[in-house]
Amino acid sequence: MFSRTLGDDAELRPLEPWQATEFAAYADRVRDALTPWIPWAYTVVDEASARAYLQGYADRQATDTGRIFGLYVSGALQGGVIYRSFDAAQGVCEIGVWLAPEVRGRGLITRACRVLIDWAIDARGMVRVEWLCDPRNEASIAAARRLGFTHEGTHRKAFHLDGEHRDVQVWAIVT
Repeated sequence: MFSRTLGDDAELRPLEPWQATEFAAYADRVRDALTPWIPWAYTVVDEASARAYLQGYADRQATDTGRIFGLYVSGALQGGVIYRSFDAAQGVCEIGVWLAPEVRGRGLITRACRVLIDWAIDARGMVRVEWLCDPRNEASIAAARRLGFTHEGTHRKAFHLDGEHRDVQVWAIVT
């Protein structure tokens, strides 16, 4: 298995189905902090659902349409970054992120996303990297800005989460 050092005793590593127990425990620990923004926080509720979620990304990786990575600090899973979508033929991908409250503010998301952005553009030839977020998610918006994304607009009532239709901001880096 590979890992990418991010500094501050932090690493970026692939998350795979065999890590379902660890991922389920992480979801239980940080669920309250993630449910306002992260759909999988509602559905990853035990080892079986964690395995199914991770298997979905293993299948996406096998078809070159998505990937999932864990952010580890001092050896413990503390967050993650994903290519929610990855379309090599079109040259477009979307990045998503999440992080445990106790490790926020350390630049982990910025460093991990820089790895994903650089790989997508430099190694895979992506011409557009997207970042989608709820307009109320100030931390996500701040991260998009730090990474150099440009706000392109807002899709009104674009997705349903926790009993409400939500707006979604579209941010992008284009080459």
